[in-house]
Amino acid sequence: MSVAGVVVREDGQVLAIRRADNGTWEPPGGVLELTEAVEDGVRREVFEETGIKVGVERLTGVYKNVSRGIVALVFRCRPEGGTERLSDESAEVDWLTPAEVSDRMAEVYAVRVLDALRDDAAPTVRTHDGRILL
Repeated sequence: MSVAGVVVREDGQVLAIRRADNGTWEPPGGVLELTEAVEDGVRREVFEETGIKVGVERLTGVYKNVSRGIVALVFRCRPEGGTERLSDESAEVDWLTPAEVSDRMAEVYAVRVLDALRDDAAPTVRTHDGRILL
């Protein structure tokens, strides 16, 4: 199972990374450790990849990649400290507007961010093949 954090600043910009391994823009996240609580995993992954400490607010979506059998839980988060920095996993760290998210991220990642920006409380459930929504 993987987790991702959509970190939203007060000005509405969202934290994103350009992955070092494949160059794609995504919200920060990764695979949970075996004994790790879900929210702890979100905080750890965001901090490891970006240097930003976050508070986890709410689950905003569940996304299944049918080609790889991976389920990702995505949470809306708020920044609580730290300073942007690169890591072995992130070649760039940037704050993006929603329009920039749509321009830079592939559909399967952009939709996770845009779902997290919605104000309704119910999480979205979506399926994709790693490239496009199904």
